[in-house]
Amino acid sequence: MVPGRGDGEPGLLPARGRPQPDHRRLERRGAGARIRDLRGDRGHRALALVVGAQGEDGQVKTLAVARGVAWRTLHNVFTNPSLLIPSIVFPLFFFTAFAGGLSRIRDVPGFDYPLGYTSFQFVFVLLQSAAFGGVFTGFGIARDFEGGFARRLLLAAPHRSGIVLGYGIAALVRWFFTATVLTVVALAVGMNVGGSGVDLVGLYVLAVIMNVAALLWACGVAMRFRTLQAGPVMQFPVFIVLFFAPVYVPLGLLRGWIHSIAVVNPVTRVVEAGRGFLAGSPTEVGFAFGAGLALVLGFSLWAFRGLRKAEAAG
Repeated sequence: MVPGRGDGEPGLLPARGRPQPDHRRLERRGAGARIRDLRGDRGHRALALVVGAQGEDGQVKTLAVARGVAWRTLHNVFTNPSLLIPSIVFPLFFFTAFAGGLSRIRDVPGFDYPLGYTSFQFVFVLLQSAAFGGVFTGFGIARDFEGGFARRLLLAAPHRSGIVLGYGIAALVRWFFTATVLTVVALAVGMNVGGSGVDLVGLYVLAVIMNVAALLWACGVAMRFRTLQAGPVMQFPVFIVLFFAPVYVPLGLLRGWIHSIAVVNPVTRVVEAGRGFLAGSPTEVGFAFGAGLALVLGFSLWAFRGLRKAEAAG
């Protein structure tokens, strides 16, 4: 707008000059080339990935959310020894205690596992490490809620199913690292392997299923309680179910009430099938995969209902 009888350019704005602020002391004096400062709280990068990866419809893609959550979780784990070391040390401790301290069990009449006691125990410890890898990631979910990150993530991610997917990816990558260390140590101390490559793939696929099932269980608990004080609720049921399977001796050598519980325990089928894969004589494969996938399906419902409760709680 130009006032009547005024100049075409009334001088309300200064003459054209440098577009940078001047005489303000605290601001930069020019737009010279600089190196961007990437320091700061890297934990917020996940939110940047989530918010920035929008499609043409303006909605955040599920895979983008999952990528951001997985990156942040893995970054926290692999840069924090207090989070990484326990997930490696515990399986190695159990493997040493069981395979070494109880090795004389191989002389018990009726113990007929062909590869020896070290291989017998390796399968259980591998499956146990997979399950507890999922539980440890559940601890991280609870920690994210306590720190406020998870609540901000719920606000930033309309496709919130990607949150659970991201934590699941992180749990798998974390366990792959642990499984690699455990396998190398077991082979170094003389573990025998009788199965073919296909059999070993079957064994590790069963372990992946255990990892996913345990993660979904822990995720559901963490999103309902949203505090690390719920850690025992995540861990204790998994511990009990694992140790009510045939841990120290084959199922046929168990007696009494522990045998009755082991027979109906779905994890028993997974452990028995895993030992069969390692020995090269697969057994109860259909029951094992059926039981494992049933656990994944059931705990998927549990986890996503927990996600809805977390959304409702704000």
